Amino acid sequence: MADVMLDAKGLNCPLPILKAKKAIKTVPSGGTLEVLSTDPGSVADFAAFCRTTGNELLESGQDGDTYRFVIKHV
Repeated sequence: MADVMLDAKGLNCPLPILKAKKAIKTVPSGGTLEVLSTDPGSVADFAAFCRTTGNELLESGQDGDTYRFVIKHV
């Protein structure tokens, strides 16, 4: 279970990333943020987001039209 959950379904790029950037600030160091998105571009976006911010992408997956990401705040 993630420390913080962000439902970004229905939002298009760049909104899921912008909302995640804001939400990750509320996650304690070592904690996790779970993001749900329906934007297919979010797969590449969240990988790049984690690379550039130094956070760790723990999980990335797809269930139907919904993409799920679990990000560890470092």
